Amino acid sequence: MKKRFYSILRGTFLVSDDSFKNWRGILFVFALAFVMIASSHRADKKVHEIARLNNEVKELRSAFVDGRSRLMRLKMESTVVSKMAVKGLAPSEIPPQKVKVKSKQ
Repeated sequence: MKKRFYSILRGTFLVSDDSFKNWRGILFVFALAFVMIASSHRADKKVHEIARLNNEVKELRSAFVDGRSRLMRLKMESTVVSKMAVKGLAPSEIPPQKVKVKSKQ
């Protein structure tokens, strides 16, 4: 146990005759660490993208609701009457009548 610990501290396990197995293990661990770090960065990037898109959806929904409420105010009869009064038009005093057309068939 003590001999193996000193071998690790001195680094002789990397230059001995059977060091190929050790190098393979070290390279495998580094490859796994690289894959883990890359996966973590990719996940963080997706989380930030999702948060940005959620904020954009909230802004667009707010703009939609605001536009819809302005349109409803513009379509109200009182608004239309006041805007047409400026141009000299007024609502008719006589109610509309239905025209019925009878076909000969």
